[in-house]
Amino acid sequence: MILDRTGAARRLLRAALLATMLAMPGVSFAGGADRLNAYITGTQSARSEFTQRIVDRNGKVTQESRGTFEFARPGKFRWSYVKPYAQVIVGDGAKVWIHDPDLNQVTVRRMDAALGSTPAALLSGNNEALKSFALKDDGEANGIEYVVATPREKQGSFERVRMGFSAQGLASMELVDSFGQRTELRFSGVERNPRLDAGLFQFTPPKGADVIGE
Repeated sequence: MILDRTGAARRLLRAALLATMLAMPGVSFAGGADRLNAYITGTQSARSEFTQRIVDRNGKVTQESRGTFEFARPGKFRWSYVKPYAQVIVGDGAKVWIHDPDLNQVTVRRMDAALGSTPAALLSGNNEALKSFALKDDGEANGIEYVVATPREKQGSFERVRMGFSAQGLASMELVDSFGQRTELRFSGVERNPRLDAGLFQFTPPKGADVIGE
């Protein structure tokens, strides 16, 4: 029997590439939306460690995980979970691959179908992708400026993403779905525009793996 353990990966996929959204130190911005626009034009690649929490509508933490990511525009990324179990998500520019080594299972989808009007699409493409989202500055608190991005056309359960920027860079990110569930991401050791090996964004299913999808 083929098991499906990709739910957490799909939630992370919504956030894929948002992790590269670094506010640029030493540059003044009028608000969070300006920081987002600056990212779109100024960040071509990034690398970081991440932690992720999934919180249900009652405020209960249902899952915590961590790992690393690499990203290169347009549309190439690699997320590697190391906890609570190994899992890899690779976007090669045409397809998205989700590999669960424990189950020897691979899920594959076309990039456009996998991303749609998600936060990943917002940052994986070019400035035209901004037209799919309504951006709104969401105020400032304790030195953090916030912006909310809402898809103009609803796809799936994704409702909105709220991002907070400090003077040092991206401080917080919270994705909310229509069930009231939140996915919270925090980043550390972020490198902006590093040189990345092209092989990071290529994926070949392991021999004998169950391949699901296109």
